Amino acid sequence: MNRIWTLITKEARDGYRNRWVVMITLVMTGLALTLSLLGSAPTGTTSVSPLAVTVVSLSSLSIFFIPLIALLLAYDSVVGEAERGTLILLLTHPVSRTEVILGKFIGHLFLLTVAIVIGYGVAGAAIAFTGEDGFADQEWESFLRLLLSSTLLGAIFLSIGYVISTWVTERGTAAAVAIGIWLFFVLLYDMGLLALLASDGGNMIDGTVVKWVMLLNPTDSYRMFNLTSSNATALLSGMAGLSADHRASDASLILIMLSWVVVPLAAACAIFKRRQL
Repeated sequence: MNRIWTLITKEARDGYRNRWVVMITLVMTGLALTLSLLGSAPTGTTSVSPLAVTVVSLSSLSIFFIPLIALLLAYDSVVGEAERGTLILLLTHPVSRTEVILGKFIGHLFLLTVAIVIGYGVAGAAIAFTGEDGFADQEWESFLRLLLSSTLLGAIFLSIGYVISTWVTERGTAAAVAIGIWLFFVLLYDMGLLALLASDGGNMIDGTVVKWVMLLNPTDSYRMFNLTSSNATALLSGMAGLSADHRASDASLILIMLSWVVVPLAAACAIFKRRQL
């Protein structure tokens, strides 16, 4: 445990030293504030909480932004050190390869969590204090769900990034694969599903099949978890008409997202154990 803790603190120090955390936090805070302030503008004539609008806006931002940041943090964590020759030096110490992966993963997850909590927290606090509703009357439960699930979304793509980094042998290849993974899960998957539904015309594919196909994508699980968390967020996101039969429970969504963390991380550990340096 002490060895893993040493690796965690090393990754955290490296993140602060190369300004990754500062840059990510500033960018995330700026984007979150912009979306929150612009998105909450029309709620003055409605009964919807401005923080609920913020949750919907930040959920859309997270789906595009957090997976990209996580993949950029993780894609060269192993292959980059192998190219620089520092990985062999690290493994000369009494530390197992599984401990190396776990230490790096937790360290990167800590950095990403700091950026999410600060960036989204500043935006949420700004909306809550400037809104017409009282501070305690805001949609804080939905906002806390957003913070938790955003951290989990980051962990998912960190795990996928470690699979890439332990699998490929060149840093450039790892970067290309990481961008391809991001494009597939964030853009191409839903576009392909939409094209399939349009071509089918609702004749063969029913709503239950669509739901489970969507849940195979971690970004769709994340979207469903946040946008159906309350009546306000469901109404604002256009998901209020989703029938009870086509909704997934919170427990199943969390379980799906946790599986997307554990399975790729275990695969990365297994691949790294067999990797020749």
